[in-house]
Amino acid sequence: MRSLFGYGITTKEIAKSGGWHIFDDNFKEVGFDKYGNKLLPSNLFDSEKSSLEITSPGIPPSHPLIKQAKNLISEFDYINPMPFSIWITGTNGKTTTTEMIHHILPNSDIGGNIGIPLAKLDPNKQFWVLEVSSFQLHYTKYAKPNIFVVLPLKEDHISWHGSFEEYVNAKLSPLQRMTQRDIVIMPKKFDKETKAYKILYENENDLIEKFGFKEFKFKTPFLLDEVLAKVVYYILFFKEASLKDFKIDPHKLEEFTDYKNRLWVDDSKATNVDATLNALKRYKDQKIYLILGGVDKGQNFNELFDYMKNLNIELFIIGENTSLFEALAKEKNISYQVPKTLQKAVNEIDKKLKSNEVALLSPACASFDQFKGYKHRGEKFKKFVNNLSKTS
Repeated sequence: MRSLFGYGITTKEIAKSGGWHIFDDNFKEVGFDKYGNKLLPSNLFDSEKSSLEITSPGIPPSHPLIKQAKNLISEFDYINPMPFSIWITGTNGKTTTTEMIHHILPNSDIGGNIGIPLAKLDPNKQFWVLEVSSFQLHYTKYAKPNIFVVLPLKEDHISWHGSFEEYVNAKLSPLQRMTQRDIVIMPKKFDKETKAYKILYENENDLIEKFGFKEFKFKTPFLLDEVLAKVVYYILFFKEASLKDFKIDPHKLEEFTDYKNRLWVDDSKATNVDATLNALKRYKDQKIYLILGGVDKGQNFNELFDYMKNLNIELFIIGENTSLFEALAKEKNISYQVPKTLQKAVNEIDKKLKSNEVALLSPACASFDQFKGYKHRGEKFKKFVNNLSKTS
């Protein structure tokens, strides 16, 4: 039998081919889906009867299904070989960089961790532009990119991987499989042995100088994303591409104003420390009211709080584990409140915010304690702010 672990976006698309046994913790009894696949509770998996296992990337290595599997591969391994592929990974900026590359590359399709399964992509396109997460890379054993774009790596998903070292190892694992005909663009700090041709950088200026780029639409932190997209285009076509028509996705440093024309920023996509640091650096010369908290993912927040203690900032702590942030705020002598919910945080900030200040939702945490995801959190944030005039 062929087995699928989990019944999410990735595996549902593969399951359309039929003939699979699908194991999921949410299945309480044996059943069938409309494609004729058998749906079974996880505890009924028998590794001796399974010739192939493909997992949903979010299932952690500690799960009994993963521990029992003997023929486990990833979605990337299963949909292999694929067209000429550009893989993009890193801690922050993956989605924006992936979308930028897709935007400027003719005859390309886009997918992966961006929310589009590989099984849904057009095999006749010349290029596949794929965002790849550390979870997907952890389970990938055979597939590799033709061009591998690595953004800076900072602490994230530590509770899933077990350590920062294991997180980095997962992120850089394709390097072991790449050949002399492949190219990797990666931070010098994480330089690792590979047969691929290496383009190393410390920051965007290294790449701007190396390739002689002249035209830019975006500022930090999006400038690096733009430059990396330009590098990929230059490698393929030997000329500079323009991103003047590209628009950044919602929930990423998305600025808007309220009924009093005061500045609010939806940075709900900032689900780790590094993303929030980047946001704070953008507004460091203003008084900041920061909404922080959620599912902490086992991250170390010391660097973030060390940076914040030198800012004119007040924290509004929300989410499941407020005590962690309260303790750090006290230790670093940073002003804070604990409204616990996003709506209460917005209402409290409304009482204080002045026209030359900024209200910033940049939580440094995942959202699943109180929301369906970062998009849901960002949408609620904007709704609460837009409703202020009606409640004031």
